[in-house]
Amino acid sequence: MELQVIQNKIYEIRGHKVMLDSDLAELYGVTTGALNQAVKRNSTRFPEDFMFQLSNNELKSLISQIVISKKYNFSSSGRGGIRKMPFAFTEQGFAMLSSVLKSDKAVQVNIAIMRTFIAIRQYALNYQDLKEKIEAIESKYDKSFEDINHALNYLLSPKSDRKPIGFKQEKESTENI
Repeated sequence: MELQVIQNKIYEIRGHKVMLDSDLAELYGVTTGALNQAVKRNSTRFPEDFMFQLSNNELKSLISQIVISKKYNFSSSGRGGIRKMPFAFTEQGFAMLSSVLKSDKAVQVNIAIMRTFIAIRQYALNYQDLKEKIEAIESKYDKSFEDINHALNYLLSPKSDRKPIGFKQEKESTENI
């Protein structure tokens, strides 16, 4: 399973990186209802920091920000869309799913998801290292850049404020002709 496919299904909600129940169900090869039923049967394994239900505002915000599928349109009538707000699973939550969904595919999907989260963390660490190196370079060379900016501003200032640069051309006299 490609890490990019999984990475595209990870969202940030309430300060957590999460995956929605329908995306997890799709990856596991089960229906969303079956996934949620398995979770409901084992509800003590899924505290609030492992899984939570989205609010209407969170779902609307998610839909508008990332233009997710129309399957998330809320419909209490049952015609198209969803009838219940989706659940969001944190990293610990879908790790727990492997103990609830006991298929070989569930184990393989969980391994792929864990690898994706490790890759995301590694990328974030590399980004932080790069940011720190850039800040160190900026602080080291700030004085030089300040001098360069000062010189450029001087050169670009109106001519009345400074002496002209270049050679003076003498006018040719017509006496020698």
